[in-house]
Amino acid sequence: MALMPPMPTGEVRTEICTECGGRGWVVESDGGAGAATPCACQRDALAPRLLAAAGIPDRYLGCTLANFEIDEQGRLLEAHEVCSRYIEQFVTERGRFTESGLLFLGRPGVGKTHLAVSVLKELIARYGVRGRFEDFTSFIHRIQATFEPGTVDSKNSILSRATEAELLVLDELGAQKPSAWVSEILYLVINTRYNHRLPTIFTTNLRLEAPSSDEPLDRERSAPSEDPLSWRVPARLISRLYEMARPISIDAADFRVEIKSHQHNF
Repeated sequence: MALMPPMPTGEVRTEICTECGGRGWVVESDGGAGAATPCACQRDALAPRLLAAAGIPDRYLGCTLANFEIDEQGRLLEAHEVCSRYIEQFVTERGRFTESGLLFLGRPGVGKTHLAVSVLKELIARYGVRGRFEDFTSFIHRIQATFEPGTVDSKNSILSRATEAELLVLDELGAQKPSAWVSEILYLVINTRYNHRLPTIFTTNLRLEAPSSDEPLDRERSAPSEDPLSWRVPARLISRLYEMARPISIDAADFRVEIKSHQHNF
């Protein structure tokens, strides 16, 4: 974005984009009267507001692909490269946002949320995507809170922010026990986005494949990443996940245990 030079001292300084003259749109020749398209200055001005409205927790606001630490064995390199390609190819040849999403799988602490948030932030900044971050457990609790008297937010408004976002990050999929009500909410969100061809990025500590026939049905195991996602997500949604998102399995050590636990200064 090219800006006009500053005004003389003592006068009110206003920045006017030289590409659109402050109109917010430019006319591109199409052999006729021309086609009006939003100017890049509008996207640059809109991005901070979109980021603030995305609901990203403070802890993850600093996450970027640039500061994502890749281990020496390269176990995280592939996930990082997939994210970079996803960002580059998010706008299709037809000028529309892609329908496809990503599904990060792996044990806690391997960087799933960092990558998901990094992609969301970059797409907001680069393409002006109206994105939304939702931690699934907090999402369910906020909906439950709307049943209490005097609640400002409504169930429909919370749901609509997730179902209508141009890009949704649904963090910790399967973290909630699969009660009938939770399953209904999850189905509503995923199925709505599936039907409207809206891209979704998922993270989960569970594994995508179904358990083998001889595997004991032990739902009380202490290692959640050993359990299949099908134990926490309705079976009718599992096939949709395969169609909606590319699975990315991250097999790495817990970064919080390996690195962050040694950085405390007391």
